[in-house]
Amino acid sequence: MKFNGFRHLREGAKGLVRNGWMTFASVSAVTVTLLLVGIFAMVMFNVNKISDNVEKDVEIQVFVERESDQAKIDSVGEKLKQMPGIESVRYSSKEEELDRFKEQLGEGSQAYQSVEKDNPLHDRYIVKATSPNETETIANTVKKMENIDSVEYGEDYVEKMFNFLEGVRIGGIILIVGLTFMAMFLISNTIKVTIFSRRREIEIMRLVGAKNGFIRAPFFIEGLLMGILGALIPIAVVYFGYEVTYNALQPQLVSLNASIFTLIPPGELSVQVALILLALGAFIGVWGSTTSLGRFLKI
Repeated sequence: MKFNGFRHLREGAKGLVRNGWMTFASVSAVTVTLLLVGIFAMVMFNVNKISDNVEKDVEIQVFVERESDQAKIDSVGEKLKQMPGIESVRYSSKEEELDRFKEQLGEGSQAYQSVEKDNPLHDRYIVKATSPNETETIANTVKKMENIDSVEYGEDYVEKMFNFLEGVRIGGIILIVGLTFMAMFLISNTIKVTIFSRRREIEIMRLVGAKNGFIRAPFFIEGLLMGILGALIPIAVVYFGYEVTYNALQPQLVSLNASIFTLIPPGELSVQVALILLALGAFIGVWGSTTSLGRFLKI
């Protein structure tokens, strides 16, 4: 008995209609599951982007002792540039620091005109590590150098931010995996009911010499269709919902000058997540049908 693609597709579609309520329940479960997966996928993609932004934004502030002359200041800069693990070193004189401070104050800066002759600020080097993981090690090494007043890199803020983002990432992965297995279980049960109701038909097919692949194919198609149908609504909601969310939130982040927390623009991300949901829906459906046949029919 030869494989007939159109016949198997037709039989698979009939199976969906024949088990209407179970099909509806399974497709609904897949829909809800993939909708949550899509939402968390969007969140996780943006969390990863924010994490990358935080890493790129981490800088080590090296403040030179106030009494250091220009030769000592230059010496500090040369030592920093020669250190391994440092990507860039930028110098800001105490005069530039004072000008920046006055610019931030605006009209209130006039009160600080008197300090220009005896500038209380420090010459500063802004250092970026090649890897964010090396920031703490580099900062501790720089602290031991001569002519250094203090070294800062916002260690408390950076550590808390990384821990929070890592927690969100791990929690999202665990939830996505759990929801996926739940949907696979529900589709598997639907296929089991279908197999049980058609057991006499399957026995007849086996008696007349039908091969395992021929018997499996309609159930394979049925599971595949359930998975794809369950993915359609989540794809639409995620695609259009993320665009609305982006348009609502991004202008506010821009107005706050929160460059670290910028969101990934819609378009490429929405298409990427849509393809993931479609593939995941198809996989869930196929896995559910294959598992049911393999374990309960032993064919």
